[in-house]
Amino acid sequence: MKPVVLLVGRLPGVIGDVAKALENMPIRWLGAHDRAEVIQQLETEPGIACVVIGAGLDDSVRGDLVGVIASRRPDISIHMKDRASGPDGLLPFTRRVVETMVLREPA
Repeated sequence: MKPVVLLVGRLPGVIGDVAKALENMPIRWLGAHDRAEVIQQLETEPGIACVVIGAGLDDSVRGDLVGVIASRRPDISIHMKDRASGPDGLLPFTRRVVETMVLREPA
């Protein structure tokens, strides 16, 4: 069974583009773009190994999501991309997180 990674951010870029570019990784990708979708994914998918939150969301939204995730699933690591690397930085950031936190391989 493949580990599950939840990508949270603006659609379709975060979910479609990143998951498609990383489809060679042994990961099952889930996506969400708002609080309701994050909650739905957390409640229906017990296999989530970690969450990657993109930088395109407002800071108040990102902060709220961290609280929602941590309160419902304290076993899941949460990783927030920085804004300085821009939209193109999400792909390498996600790859590094998954390699080191989920697959346990050096980046």
